Amino acid sequence: MKEELSILIKAQYPLIYLVTPEEERSEQAIAKIAQNHTQHQKVFIWTMTHGMVEYGQTRTTPQHNTISPEAAIQWTIQQREPGIYVFKDLHDFITGAGVKRALRDAIASFKGTEKIAILMSPIQEVPIELEKDVVVLDFPLPSMEELDQVLENQLGKIRGKRPSPETREKLVRATLGLTKDEAEKVYRKAYVKANRLTEDEVEIILSEKKQLIRRNGILEYIEEDETLEAIGGLDELKHWLRQRSNAFSERARDYGLPQPKGMLILGVPGCGKSLIAKTTSRLWGLPILRLDMGRVYDGSMVGRSEANLRNALKTAESISPAILFIDELDKSFSGGTGSSDSDGGTSSRIFGSFLTWMQEKTSPVFVMATANRIERLPGEFLRKGRFDEIFFVDLPTPEERQAIFQIHLCKRRTEIDRFDLSQLATMSEGFSGAEIEQAIIAAMYEAFAQDREFTQLDIIAALKATLPLSRTMTEQVTALRDWARQRARPAATSSAEYQRLEF
Repeated sequence: MKEELSILIKAQYPLIYLVTPEEERSEQAIAKIAQNHTQHQKVFIWTMTHGMVEYGQTRTTPQHNTISPEAAIQWTIQQREPGIYVFKDLHDFITGAGVKRALRDAIASFKGTEKIAILMSPIQEVPIELEKDVVVLDFPLPSMEELDQVLENQLGKIRGKRPSPETREKLVRATLGLTKDEAEKVYRKAYVKANRLTEDEVEIILSEKKQLIRRNGILEYIEEDETLEAIGGLDELKHWLRQRSNAFSERARDYGLPQPKGMLILGVPGCGKSLIAKTTSRLWGLPILRLDMGRVYDGSMVGRSEANLRNALKTAESISPAILFIDELDKSFSGGTGSSDSDGGTSSRIFGSFLTWMQEKTSPVFVMATANRIERLPGEFLRKGRFDEIFFVDLPTPEERQAIFQIHLCKRRTEIDRFDLSQLATMSEGFSGAEIEQAIIAAMYEAFAQDREFTQLDIIAALKATLPLSRTMTEQVTALRDWARQRARPAATSSAEYQRLEF
């Protein structure tokens, strides 16, 4: 992207919109491009606090004649020599009629003069009047080489044995996805905490990285202690995931395999869809980030929601390979195709941006999405190419219910021989995994209140007192099964074998 910025400046594009939160690093890149240009263009920086100041000059005295954005833009028009004029945070003013008109006047006057205006902001805000004249670029986060230089600067300040090349690579890779300033801070924290920078400090860096991702408010770094063995049944789905446990390795690329795109897990609520997504992180050894679509939508400013989504996806790509987890996709995008009347089209734009990203992404970000109501999902999500596979998680079979009882009882008691798992599986027909767990918990509460150990009869009583979701929402479950029978792959081996025999 830096090369693209250099080309645009040399090609004399009059207006460039640079989306980035890293002001200092972006300024340095622009100054370097200007210095290498044949005209050796001067670089000027505008802020609403200091006005227009030449790059490298101290900003102690405000340039009052260029404090207002209109005056600053007019000042650039009056300059005769070639120059690059960087406007910081102009998104707060760009929708004003005076600023829009001034920018259009500047674009017209810049033709053939080698003068360029660059709007630098962490938020993309382009009025319709300027759409035909502006080029929007996302300034990339630091590369491995840049982060290695950050580490080198930190190592130069400390004494002691220098890390090996392998350790150094791990330390650098741990900060992928952070800005340069954030990387500097986590290296300093790791050194202050351990008084060294070795492979053991990678965990400290990753821990701080998780906090920085959480601070974003849209992506959440999930830590899951459970493994696939904590999920009863779903053998077909587990087999599919285990087959791809090394899908992001260099060995897979050398073999000629493409990187997996993602998977959609449909099914009845409470049957382990979300837990499957979370435990895949441990199976594959990849970080998992949960995208909260509720936090993406921000009505405080036009364009803020779209910027939130772009930043979240950019962060996920920067720390790839990674898993991007979207829970209850049907609720997140259910109104995406017809939102013009309700929210001015924001949901439609968010939906379109996400679909485009899924189709065109080249970074190894595996999208794992779950859904309960298939009729709410736009058809564009379900066409071939969006996901590698669509799995259907049905209510557990008797054998799977028996396995689920065993898993949850073993979590709570070391000896479970006194329980008849076969009888419990029979008594819990129509129950989901979550409902089985809650029945066990209810039985334990009943026995605890009577100051005794819970028994088989307590669990049976709790099962009889529970009305499972499969009975309260029979129509919805039946409709979902009918849809999935011909359009999705069964997550359970028994169902998969049955379907194969059908065909």
